[in-house]
Amino acid sequence: MKKTEIRKRPRRLNEWVIEKLLFASAIVSVFTTLAILAVLLFEAVGFFQVVSITEFFTATRWTPLLEPKHFGILPLVWGTVLTTITALCVAVPIGLGSAIFLSEYAPERLRRIVKPILEILAGVPTVVYGYFALTFVTPFLQSTLFPQMIVFNALSAGLVMGIMIIPMIASLSEDAMLSVPQSFREGAYALGAHKHEVAIRIVVPSALSGIVASFILAISRAFGETMIVSIAGGSTPKLTLNLLESIQTMTAYITQVSLGETPYGSIEYRTIFSVGLTLFLMTLVVNLVGQWVAKHYWKRY
Repeated sequence: MKKTEIRKRPRRLNEWVIEKLLFASAIVSVFTTLAILAVLLFEAVGFFQVVSITEFFTATRWTPLLEPKHFGILPLVWGTVLTTITALCVAVPIGLGSAIFLSEYAPERLRRIVKPILEILAGVPTVVYGYFALTFVTPFLQSTLFPQMIVFNALSAGLVMGIMIIPMIASLSEDAMLSVPQSFREGAYALGAHKHEVAIRIVVPSALSGIVASFILAISRAFGETMIVSIAGGSTPKLTLNLLESIQTMTAYITQVSLGETPYGSIEYRTIFSVGLTLFLMTLVVNLVGQWVAKHYWKRY
């Protein structure tokens, strides 16, 4: 047997082992997702045997822990959407502007300093963000702009949540912009374009798929945020456009019930899984739409 064939055998074995390990990792990820979905479905089926699915998705009152009980999830869904929209109003312009600056304007030395500092925000525990919103942002807004604001409100929770997801949008968008070939920029400069025109009209459209992907991840992160909205947002489920009022999100409700003394197997206990399943489906829809948009605008360079 030739020496080259002997040498190839360990290499092939290593490749086979690595391939199987990576496949196993993928299977574990898929299995975990399916297991979570199965648990949610199993408990939610018991809930919907008692509560009409029509009432659940169309009624506008949510008081499963009080008498008389009402099981309309729309106030929780609206509280989640309201704080998410508020967060995006903060994170999208600041995050995208930071990405454009780091990608197109900042010198390399400055980029190496600013980007790690920006990403520190992603490492701050969310409970710290929650108390920051409650003890600093809310009193500041009450003393300067909105004296009628109550202590627990949607505005402070949304603003601080927006600060939390800025690094996600900024970092991913910058990576997408840096992947745009330099020849695109040089061609635009050769035609007489200014720097801001190159950034806005050439780089951003060329990196749109990656930018949209960062927005979708930020939305999913905001949907699933728990501590900020639990601490600063309040626990009053209501359909309101007033950001100065208290609201309750789906994750905040799950936290409220999970920490209480709700009997196992009761209808109140099963509301956790019905709300969790709704949140899972909302996040799934957002991710599917994001994948479609990213694929539609995806470009190979």
